[in-house]
Amino acid sequence: MSRVTGRLTVFFEDPFWMGIFERVEKGKLSAAKVTFGAEPREQEVYAFIQKHYDELRFSPGVRVVGKEQKKNPKRMRREAEKQLKRAGAGTKSQQALKLQQEQLKMNRKGQKRRRTEEEKKRKFELKQQKKKEKHKGR
Repeated sequence: MSRVTGRLTVFFEDPFWMGIFERVEKGKLSAAKVTFGAEPREQEVYAFIQKHYDELRFSPGVRVVGKEQKKNPKRMRREAEKQLKRAGAGTKSQQALKLQQEQLKMNRKGQKRRRTEEEKKRKFELKQQKKKEKHKGR
C-alpha cells in the first residue's frame, strides 16, 4: 500500500489569491495551481477541495529526494501561527487600512504629548508670574 501526502498553500499573488496543491505519491511530487480570486475563507477552501480535487490537473511527477520527517502536530500548528503573524492575515487593502490606522494613532499620541507639554509650560509660567507678583507686593 503506497502512502500519498498532500499539502495546500494559499497565498496572495497580486491581484488574486492563489492556491498550490502539492501531492507526493510513490516518491514523486506533483503540483497544481488554482486561482481563488477574492480571499477564500476556510470553509470555501474546504468545499473547493471536496468538490474539485479530482478535477485538478497535476504536473508530471518529480522525484523527491530524502525522506520527509514526521512533525509533531502541535509544532506544525505553532509554525502556522508564526507564519500568519509574520505575514499578516488579510488582503492588501486590509493591511493598508491597518497601517493608516496606526499612523493616525501615532499622530494623535504626538499631538496629545505636545498639548500636555504646552499645558505644563503654561502652568509653570503662571506660577512664576504669581511668584513675581507676590515678591513685588511685599
